[in-house]
Amino acid sequence: MTWNPAQAYNDLPPLPPAKELETVRVLKQCIKSRTALANLNQAAGFLPNRSLLINILPLLEAKASSEIENIVTTTDSLFKSSLTGTTFDPATKEAMNYRHALYAGYRSLETTPLCTNTAEQICSEIKHCEMKIRQVPGTTLRNDLTGETIYTPPVGEDLLREKLANWERFIHDTDSDLDPLVVMAVSHYQFEAIHPFTDGNGRTGRIINLLYLISAGLLDTPILYHSRSIIKRKAEYYKNLNRVTSAGDWQSWILYILETVEDAALWTNHKISEIRNLKRSTKAWLKENASKIYSAELLDVLFSQPYCRIQDLVDAGVAKRQAASTYLHSLIELGILEEEKVGREKLFIHKNFLALLLNESDVPTQ
Repeated sequence: MTWNPAQAYNDLPPLPPAKELETVRVLKQCIKSRTALANLNQAAGFLPNRSLLINILPLLEAKASSEIENIVTTTDSLFKSSLTGTTFDPATKEAMNYRHALYAGYRSLETTPLCTNTAEQICSEIKHCEMKIRQVPGTTLRNDLTGETIYTPPVGEDLLREKLANWERFIHDTDSDLDPLVVMAVSHYQFEAIHPFTDGNGRTGRIINLLYLISAGLLDTPILYHSRSIIKRKAEYYKNLNRVTSAGDWQSWILYILETVEDAALWTNHKISEIRNLKRSTKAWLKENASKIYSAELLDVLFSQPYCRIQDLVDAGVAKRQAASTYLHSLIELGILEEEKVGREKLFIHKNFLALLLNESDVPTQ
């Protein structure tokens, strides 16, 4: 049967694909991508303050993954929202929902392997309402500029659940000799092609990618800033997805995913290194210039997020409220912090740390 983008793709082939996936080019790229991931995982293990992983890197991923779907907010707004619990606009709210969904999915791995229920839970968190597998037809993907239909996913809840069951078996096939990164790339295509929800499929699928890397033992925590690398090559993302459907071109799609994983791992590792270096130099500077207020606990608060409040110092056991206020205002006088009023909250901005996090530059080449 010839594929027609305007007709429901009910004949979407099951996994695994009936053609060679691990070509010489793919296997060479697997080695590079896995090495970059292993180095990232090792670097994360050296961080003394795990809140960096919990508070910051998933937030950057949330911003970028939402941006792929043209939901654009700023890193600055997300950090403020994360600290104060206040969302300033719909785009920030959607990105924060993504981070909540990532956490929920990560926690679910402790008790449940990746499955259709995981996808429903993640999509529900993203959309902030109950999302179930599509039960009615009418979902189509169109070109934003021309309005042309570029893909019509399968229809019928029973058929979708059948295809998702096949997707589950593929990602958990213990007898498969495929490299886990190839499995991730293939399963991501299949999930997007099934398109099981009325909305939120792309973001759900990208969270599942991170969770799969964890379940496959390639990452310990969901810290890979993968969506940033996809944004850099966004047109290729959709082009290569379409090429699998229209021409069976698996190699281009798999190479694209593996290359973006490598790029993301290198960038995230470099960012962690920059943060560690800044923390080290800040520690030395504080010991020399503010020894009366310096403590390891204070330093941890300053590097858990680029914004902090008086209460954060109190909660961390740095000092009681009046002394904590004095400490923060001393750091303002020393030029490390700036004060900003956000609603009723007084936030203290760690300027150098925020600038580092806002810097999206590529990793410098050697």
